[in-house]
Amino acid sequence: MAETSARLLRLLSLMQARRTWTGPELAERLDVTTRTIRNDVERLRGLGYPVDATPGVSGGYSLGAGAAMPPLLLDDEEAVAVAMGLRTAAGGTIAGIEETSVRALAKLEQVLPSRLRHRVEALNSATLAVQGGGPTVDSEVLAVLAGACRDRETLRFDYLGHNGSETRRQVEPHRVVHMSRRWYLVGWDVDKQDWRTFRADRVRPRTPNGRRFEQREPPEGGVVAYLQRGVGSALWRHHATIRLHAPAAEAAAKVPPAVVVEAVDERTCLLKAGADTLEYLALYLGLLDADFDIVDSPEFAGHLRKLIGRFSRAVDA
Repeated sequence: MAETSARLLRLLSLMQARRTWTGPELAERLDVTTRTIRNDVERLRGLGYPVDATPGVSGGYSLGAGAAMPPLLLDDEEAVAVAMGLRTAAGGTIAGIEETSVRALAKLEQVLPSRLRHRVEALNSATLAVQGGGPTVDSEVLAVLAGACRDRETLRFDYLGHNGSETRRQVEPHRVVHMSRRWYLVGWDVDKQDWRTFRADRVRPRTPNGRRFEQREPPEGGVVAYLQRGVGSALWRHHATIRLHAPAAEAAAKVPPAVVVEAVDERTCLLKAGADTLEYLALYLGLLDADFDIVDSPEFAGHLRKLIGRFSRAVDA
């Protein structure tokens, strides 16, 4: 009986972690037969948990919506992570969940064992959150985006561009990412037939979602690197193409992902770089410790001439 109860708890935990599982997948995870899984599903239903079963190749088991939310099963690390996440959310960039996060945190801390409560309190007292100036995102919008990523459902939404124009988009969502005080959706634009990045605060979802899709291979270098390349360069006020007298591999190891490195030959490469200020761009290139030529930015070349004069006067003084 104890073994069966423990297995039921593990089964319930798995079904809370993912929307749909096939019988063989659950059997492999729990090291039992598919017949045992069917029996355990019936036991969960007998305990009041609404478990839906869909027949067919694409079917499986899923935890349905019930009259009351079933209790979450969290291990120690998950409980601490949830508590810290709720503390962050209470003062974060998601609109409308501050008060809700505080209430949920109070409920969670009330049932945490003392060893975990002490860990949460220690983490909270030793960390300091710096409030950013980024735009807030409606929590319902984030929930729709994250749910579509999880369920691999095509998103349809109105999108407000940088210039204020609104377009209707159809996207296969891949990931929702928080970076530089903003939330972004990375997905495959069905009409453009390419990967695109969308600011979540400019997305207005249209319901219902579209058809389900097969997950694509992520963009080259992964989602985070793709986002850093696209978003980083978009935020620069000044851009410059630089011919660096160093191998591409050596340069790539020294620059952030937002800087595009293209090999010219074994000894030189092109950098598509930028920065918020010309002063910072000059400092950044100086730190690479290599000779370089400016390809296409007269403004940056003029700024370097001014610096050359300033440094020469400092040496001759």
